[in-house]
Amino acid sequence: MTAPAFGSVTWFQIGSEDPAATRSFYTELFDWSFEVDTNDDTEGRYAQVTTPGASHPTGGLFDTRGEVPNHAIFYVLVEDTAKTVAAAEKRGAKVLVPPKTTPAGLVFSDLLDPQGNHFGVFTPPAA
Repeated sequence: MTAPAFGSVTWFQIGSEDPAATRSFYTELFDWSFEVDTNDDTEGRYAQVTTPGASHPTGGLFDTRGEVPNHAIFYVLVEDTAKTVAAAEKRGAKVLVPPKTTPAGLVFSDLLDPQGNHFGVFTPPAA
């Protein structure tokens, strides 16, 4: 299997104030499986999603606890999150979440494109 190219959509996230109902909906509709991610700093609020036929998770479900609106967004793999965010801002994007680094070394940011569409970018931890 070849690694995805920079600029590819490689992750999605669903944010829900009712993650149990969201899990049930997508499990019944698409046979997705969910596993709580215990290796991050979200205090069990994040579950990784594996879709049928996938060999690894390709998405996540975030328990918003009502702190942010429910959402479904895609994430694009980039070589340098901070550089990409700066380039996006120059092109009219608005930064919602500035680049953040998780304890595992993943760097991500959430943005709005000039038309108001929510999307994210991320750089995986160094190998």
